[in-house]
Amino acid sequence: QVRVVESGGGSVQPGGSLKLSCTAFGFVLDEYSLGWFREAPGKAREAVSGIMAGDDETHYIDSVKGRFIISRDSVKNTVYLQMNSLKSDDTGEYYCAAERGGLGGSAQDFLARGLGRPWVMNYWGKGTSVTVST
Repeated sequence: QVRVVESGGGSVQPGGSLKLSCTAFGFVLDEYSLGWFREAPGKAREAVSGIMAGDDETHYIDSVKGRFIISRDSVKNTVYLQMNSLKSDDTGEYYCAAERGGLGGSAQDFLARGLGRPWVMNYWGKGTSVTVST
């Protein structure tokens, strides 16, 4: 079945780290832009980070800059989100979404599409839960 699957979520204390994975099945993830989105109870969905097809341009929301790193592993057909210095505000359900490349625009534009028009993404995962708490 063609899909993306998230993994790597869990519970950590503030200041801890987690590494999320988004693995593609049935298609080559390098040909797609990939974004990480998160939802927390009572809050609007946020576009956390994205990496573009082709040039691997990246974008991060301000609240995670310097703490999160998005990267690709072409061999494993996976995009990672390394999350360091985690805060309670990072708690939420994290989803990855893939959009076939070649549509143009920046990584920031891509993430805005994922937020504003989620139906244009080719694939969404089912999410992985992150809890940052003492």
